[in-house]
Amino acid sequence: MKYHIISIGKIKEKYLTAGMDEFLKRLRPYGQVEITALPEEKMPDNPSAAQKDQVLQKEGEKMLRHVKDGSYVFVLDVQGQLVSSEELAAKFSDLALYGNSEFTFIIGGPFGLSEEVRRRADVRMSFGRITLTHQMIRLLLLEQIYRAIKIQRHEPYHW
Repeated sequence: MKYHIISIGKIKEKYLTAGMDEFLKRLRPYGQVEITALPEEKMPDNPSAAQKDQVLQKEGEKMLRHVKDGSYVFVLDVQGQLVSSEELAAKFSDLALYGNSEFTFIIGGPFGLSEEVRRRADVRMSFGRITLTHQMIRLLLLEQIYRAIKIQRHEPYHW
């Protein structure tokens, strides 16, 4: 399996980088993980709605250029469908059964997602109604991918 995470912005906190590195190491035996972190567009101070939409549009176009043909696209969206770890594991299993071998996960920047990105999604999912930083969600996504794989394989999560 291939898992591709496309996101906006750099990870600045060392604790998040360390956590991501740990889950990338744990995921290695189960598939290939690629992370594409794209630069944020500059947002003016006190932007108008049109300026905000323009920034989201530019970021969305950049992210969508990195989606590979044939990849199943999960967009992380606070207004998306709530999913449990077990439901994500079942989704991975169902998709694999139908020949999907590459999953792309899109995480918006600090100002969210463009409508174009939302429309491109095969599924819009949410880890909850709380707001998390776009940096923190990358770590949580890697953890949930790992957990879903362990559930699929009926393997223990904790050692």
